[in-house]
Amino acid sequence: MLILECPYCGVKAEETELAAGGEAHLKRFGPGSSDEEFHDYLFMRENPKGVHFERWRHANGCGKWFHAARCTMTLEVFGTYSAQTTEPPKEIQDKISEKRPNWTWRDVK
Repeated sequence: MLILECPYCGVKAEETELAAGGEAHLKRFGPGSSDEEFHDYLFMRENPKGVHFERWRHANGCGKWFHAARCTMTLEVFGTYSAQTTEPPKEIQDKISEKRPNWTWRDVK
């Protein structure tokens, strides 16, 4: 079972206490965007085999949204962090690089 620690209240919660919110760090497009940009925002998601960044909500706890870095193959969790960040924190990127030296994600290596 997937266990994530809420970065706000510090509770380690099982996935049954959380609500998944999909991929993290998406650039949102709204009024004034092209049809292609809006289409890509709505429908084009990464679904990697390996390291992935996701949004989660501590539904049965503090209710706040946060981000989690984990491996989709092993369910290994590299860390959780505030949903207000625009990219994964350096310490989480370093932790991933230690275990997965060749991982890449968008412009981050």
